[in-house]
Amino acid sequence: MDEAFRSTVDPACLHRPPLAMDMIKQLDTFEFSLYLILTFMSCVSLLLYLEQCAFLYKKQSYPMKTTIIWVSGAAPIIATMACLGMWFPRATMFTDMTSNCYFAVVVYRFFVLMVEEFGGSTAFLKRFSGKPFMINTGPCCCCCPCLPQVPMSRRMLFLLNLAGLQYAILRTAFSVFCIILWTNGIYDLTNLSATSATLWINLSVGVLTIISLWPVGIIFMNLRSLLRSVKFIPKYSMYQLVFVLSQLQSSIINILAINGQIACAPPLSSQARGTMLTQKLMIMEMFIISVVNYFLYRRIYDPLPAEEHDNEENDKAALQAALEEHDV
Repeated sequence: MDEAFRSTVDPACLHRPPLAMDMIKQLDTFEFSLYLILTFMSCVSLLLYLEQCAFLYKKQSYPMKTTIIWVSGAAPIIATMACLGMWFPRATMFTDMTSNCYFAVVVYRFFVLMVEEFGGSTAFLKRFSGKPFMINTGPCCCCCPCLPQVPMSRRMLFLLNLAGLQYAILRTAFSVFCIILWTNGIYDLTNLSATSATLWINLSVGVLTIISLWPVGIIFMNLRSLLRSVKFIPKYSMYQLVFVLSQLQSSIINILAINGQIACAPPLSSQARGTMLTQKLMIMEMFIISVVNYFLYRRIYDPLPAEEHDNEENDKAALQAALEEHDV
């Protein structure tokens, strides 16, 4: 039956992704023009990012500039890797792993960025030590509203910092391990059986991802009112959008391709075509996010107002609310 199936399927649908030159020779005028447009978009994303890095390097002090450069580079780096994967189909596993490793560092750096907005860990603890923080936030405990609030302390900040750092380290280690297994024919992206190394590695990475996102959610949900003045809510939205598009979107498309829901189109097999679709979508999406991030991050960063200013703002808000209630 397997031989009968193979005889009715185009042999190209059962082969590995084509070489770069073979793929280019198969492109018609429209497809080649599309490739050039997407390449131009990824180059613009990268150039905007490099110009922003030069601006921050000259105008911003350390360590804030290092953190911002890391965080704002997520979209252009992912777009660049997607562009390379589009032109070199057989390299997509390596380009995707590079993007995932970079974003793992971005998750940790985004947590550091929020702390740096308050002047660093020492100033952060001086300002918020002993104050209760909600921990029933996503993605771990958003369904547990009964969890008590935990006072901020040096130990708690260390644990939150460690939860983000572990993903940056272990995600990179898992990627190197996957490459080693792939060279020995053990790691196969198309094999998601219960006994495959691919399934268990992906599940482990998923757990690590959820753990790393939790401290970012805790800090943001508790301090978002204070971070509003530095336009941090749109920054957080862009960060979340990069995560959804680079991790969840690509996973969904790959699962559909592995199950044969995406049709084969020689010289691309079903899985290779799904991967190619992911790269093209990623370039367009990351281009838009790169442009938005350029205007969000390219500026001089001043320290947030002191705690006394927060109390004054809260008193003004309470007084305003009381006056409006009296007028009614």
